[in-house]
Amino acid sequence: MSLKTKDITYEEYLEMPEIKQRYEIIDGEMIFMAPGPTPKHQMNSRNLFLSLYNFVASHQLGEVLYAPLDVLIQQKPLCTRQPDLLFISKERLGIIGKQMIEGGPDLVVEILSPFNTRADVEKKLKDYAMIDVRECWLVSSEARTIEILKHSFNRWERLGLYGTGDRITSEVLPGLCLKVDEVIK
Repeated sequence: MSLKTKDITYEEYLEMPEIKQRYEIIDGEMIFMAPGPTPKHQMNSRNLFLSLYNFVASHQLGEVLYAPLDVLIQQKPLCTRQPDLLFISKERLGIIGKQMIEGGPDLVVEILSPFNTRADVEKKLKDYAMIDVRECWLVSSEARTIEILKHSFNRWERLGLYGTGDRITSEVLPGLCLKVDEVIK
C-alpha cells in the first residue's frame, strides 16, 4: 500500500517528527509498509538480531541495529530504505547520523514477506548496491531459508542458499556460524 502525500525533500525529511509506522521514501514519495510484520517475522527478526548482536558485541566489531531505522540511499530525489537488521563495522561507525544511517552498512538483512515480489527485492538490492552495502541476507520465513549475497564488481553474487540443517557463515563477519534452524522458526 502506498500513500502519496507530496514529494519530500531531504531537508523536509530532517524536519519531520519520528514516525512509528514503517515506511521507505522512494523518489521523494513516502511509501508506508502494510500490512505490519507478522509475529513469525518479528520472532525471526529477534532471533537474528540476538545472534548477530551477541557475536558482534563479544568481538567488539561494531553495531547491529534494527528497523525501523532509515538508511539514506540518495538525497535527490530522496530515497531511504529500512532493512530489518543492519551491521556497521567499528571502522565505519561514522555513517551513523543523528537521524539516519548516512552510508552503506556492511550487512543488511531483509526478512521477506509473502507480499514481496522479485521486482521489489531487485529494487532494494539496486539501492543497496548504490551505497556499497557489502553483504545482504534475504530471509524467507515461509521457506525457512537464508540467501546470502555479496556485492562486488557492481553486481550481487550468491554466496549460498541455506535451509534447515545448514550453518551459515558471513564474509563480512568472519567466524560467525549460525544454524538456520536456531534463527528461523
